[in-house]
Amino acid sequence: MPDRVTVATTDELAPGEGMALSVGGEGVALFNVDGEFHAVANPCTHAGGSLGNGTLSGTTVTCPLHGAKFDVTSGEVVRPPAHEPVHRYEVVVEDGEVDVVR
Repeated sequence: MPDRVTVATTDELAPGEGMALSVGGEGVALFNVDGEFHAVANPCTHAGGSLGNGTLSGTTVTCPLHGAKFDVTSGEVVRPPAHEPVHRYEVVVEDGEVDVVR
């Protein structure tokens, strides 16, 4: 059965921002895209940079190490040097709490 973990409140992450966090020992990057929350694996698949500390533009996050870009809604690569997508997590927002399902 999937594990649902509360990781933040909706007011902790403003639209256009991201954060890196740990969920059950896994690195997760959480993003607020115009009030809609998305989560992907935090380590970039190219060289392990922290996507949660990257720059978010629309639905695209840029890895701070080498500039790889990922779509935070799907985990798909938007621009190399990464070639492998990052894992996407289901996010549930309820009563002002943001939960990641793993």
